[in-house]
Amino acid sequence: MSKTIAVIGLGLIGGSMALALKGFEDFEIVGVDVSEPTLRFAAEHGVGDRITADAGEVVPQADMTILCLHPRGITRFLEEYKDRFKPGSLVTDVCGIKTAIMAAAEVLPPEVDFIGCHPMAGTEFSGIEHAFGEMFQKSHLILTPRESSKAEHIALMERLADYIGCKDVVRTTPEEHDAILAYTSQMMHIIAVSVCDDPMLFTCKGFEGSSFRGCTRVAALDVGLWTQLFSMNAPALLTALDRLEENLHAYREAIASGDTKLLSEKLAYSAGRKRKMNLEGPDLLSLD
Repeated sequence: MSKTIAVIGLGLIGGSMALALKGFEDFEIVGVDVSEPTLRFAAEHGVGDRITADAGEVVPQADMTILCLHPRGITRFLEEYKDRFKPGSLVTDVCGIKTAIMAAAEVLPPEVDFIGCHPMAGTEFSGIEHAFGEMFQKSHLILTPRESSKAEHIALMERLADYIGCKDVVRTTPEEHDAILAYTSQMMHIIAVSVCDDPMLFTCKGFEGSSFRGCTRVAALDVGLWTQLFSMNAPALLTALDRLEENLHAYREAIASGDTKLLSEKLAYSAGRKRKMNLEGPDLLSLD
């Protein structure tokens, strides 16, 4: 193997990425982590081609570095290693916020390319023991290139997406990514944890159906990760929550009024929008 991809951070996403990338073109996949139990598990389960705790040894040799850390971990890593990345190499990430990460990447020298990346995949679990190579099958891969990003590096990311099984690659700006993800992901997690704050949570066993389980599935989240995602994307998330509060209030008012015609009209409007979204598919939500 003549080239190297360094996967920095072997948690759920990083571990899954290292598994999914094995055999990709002529790259050696090197997994990097500081946790001894994580490294031991990775070595025992063939996560990547090689495993190490020494990022300082791998980064200067890597043709591509994928940062799979929590958001603040990514910003710290970029600052610490800014002068050690291989000239001409590509650095990318898998973070669920992009504006803050793209700003942090400004510390890189001009000879090191950076393309923001967010695979729309995951589970409610965390840790390498839950990683699996099929994680990214049929998922969207969102890219936020810089104006200076090289065409060959964008093409490399597109080939990588195809290799790990992604459904498509969507390009957008960091700002649009963060505004939409505040709605499609972060707000959904806020709803889930809010439902679990209800006093009825522990009295509902035997009464919960698939809608309840689906709504609350992501509530058992990685607290450290989601604290950073919520706080680092606060303006966009607050805007999304303001809209949600308005919509919830409108439904509450319709129910409280006893006006079943109004309630039926609101339900028909909302259901129709959901059906239209399903019929029109990904193009309706295109981020281009």
